[in-house]
Amino acid sequence: MALQLTPERQAQLNDYALRHGQDPTTALDEVLRDAFEWERQDFQEAVEGIRRGYADVKAGRTRPAAAFMEELRAKHDFPR
Repeated sequence: MALQLTPERQAQLNDYALRHGQDPTTALDEVLRDAFEWERQDFQEAVEGIRRGYADVKAGRTRPAAAFMEELRAKHDFPR
């Protein structure tokens, strides 16, 4: 299956490949590999953060939202 790129995206890919001394196919493969790896790691980190937050809630390690918001306001000088 051949992919169709917009002329703008093709030009960007060609420029990227030229800057990196690669042919466009190799450059695209590497860019996609890096993007997919970043997305996989981001997803894993989000899931782990949710798990930790859920464990904190179950264990009672929480505080009222009003206290948290007041701390943010004081720390960053946000108006009320």
